[in-house]
Amino acid sequence: MITIEWNKTTGWLAPRITPYQNLSLDPATCVFHYAFECFEGMKAYKDRDGKIRLFRPDKNMERFNKSAARIALPTFTPTALIDLIATFVKLESRFIPEQRGYSLYLRPTMIGTQKTLGVGPPGSALLYVIASPVGPYYPTGFKAVSLEATDYAVRAWPGGVGDKKLGANYAPCIVPQREAMSRGFQQNLWLFGEEEYVTEVGTMNFFVALRNKETGQKELITAPLDGTILEGVTRDSVLSLAHERLAPEGWKIEERKYTMKELDEAANEGRLIEAFGAGTAAIVSPVRSISWKSKLVNCGLQDHEESGEIATKMKLWMEARQYGDDEHGWSYVC
Repeated sequence: MITIEWNKTTGWLAPRITPYQNLSLDPATCVFHYAFECFEGMKAYKDRDGKIRLFRPDKNMERFNKSAARIALPTFTPTALIDLIATFVKLESRFIPEQRGYSLYLRPTMIGTQKTLGVGPPGSALLYVIASPVGPYYPTGFKAVSLEATDYAVRAWPGGVGDKKLGANYAPCIVPQREAMSRGFQQNLWLFGEEEYVTEVGTMNFFVALRNKETGQKELITAPLDGTILEGVTRDSVLSLAHERLAPEGWKIEERKYTMKELDEAANEGRLIEAFGAGTAAIVSPVRSISWKSKLVNCGLQDHEESGEIATKMKLWMEARQYGDDEHGWSYVC
């Protein structure tokens, strides 16, 4: 693991790469009481030549700094931490699987470590990075999930912190997810406001493909960065690929607000082509149906299908860039 200590007097101390070990923290450490904690999720891959690649680490570092700054934790120079993580993954390269679909998951984390029960900016902090080999999210192939539209609990809102990757954002989502699972659904589809704007699915960003009611044009739509969603690295990658490869085929790529009522109407009229979540773990997660107002909204898949055409393409396109088959400047080669 990587560990780097910080204090307000001397700033960042020298980084260390040490054996994985427990942390020793005073019971009054501020992270335990006031949730001074943020983190990132990223992966290292081995390409066909055995080279190690980090996928868009600059995006992760940018978001990590935004999260830290929002809760009064120290920020850092992104390139310095990327270089340090690169050194770390080269040292631990034996733990990076070589098979397609496998990778080394990296979890950079920052916590406030000041020993105080007073509420204020932490005077000390710890940044650490741990890692674990991971396999395919769907080891037996794509499996479409069913969602429960959730309006009684709110994950994020404008002016809040749901657009930052803070640990405090995740624990409150477990009870609604458990309730959805008790009714036979895998995840929550988070709705916002009286209008029931569609925001995210579980811990992933959400995309829908549909045909415009007036023009018949195919559209790929996702919620905007207005404070109600996390600024996902996979989300940004899907949008970039869509602009590059779907737009020339006549697709309209949009970041805009849209409602659950709009999705239901599109489904009823046969205009909803498909829907999927997008995140680091699964890359894309196809959606079969959404439970909303005591009815099931079908998201375009046939009974025998587990993924739509766009979700399948996005997964293949993304993997080609993660593993270096498609060179596009998104990888940091260690």
